[in-house]
Amino acid sequence: MVKPKRRKSEREPTIALINIVFLMLVFFMVAGALAPPLDQKLTLVDTRDLDSVAPPDALVLFDDGSLSYRGTPVASAQAYMDAMAELPGRQTGLVRLVPDRDTPAHALVALSRDLRQAGATRVVVVTEQGLN
Repeated sequence: MVKPKRRKSEREPTIALINIVFLMLVFFMVAGALAPPLDQKLTLVDTRDLDSVAPPDALVLFDDGSLSYRGTPVASAQAYMDAMAELPGRQTGLVRLVPDRDTPAHALVALSRDLRQAGATRVVVVTEQGLN
């Protein structure tokens, strides 16, 4: 009498999948606990009423597309880069750009492109950071 061969089941190994999901859950629980929450007694500083001041060497882009450097109007990105090149000890490749909150994104991108073409190696957009 010949015994029939047992057929292996076609089921997926669910135990391995459960183990992986469990390990991922533990990982995210540990990773999420690395930054402790703020103390409940802590009151953060309110900066809404403070006058904001741009960095001293920043190029300011207004919502109408006009440019300003230290309160003086600037004609173009090239004019700003030329003025920066004349300052002694100034790092000419780095440009700090402070856009107005209502500046259209396409104007910001176009000015960044113009600054790069005028010789800027790095354009840093200065923004306001909030905690919410």
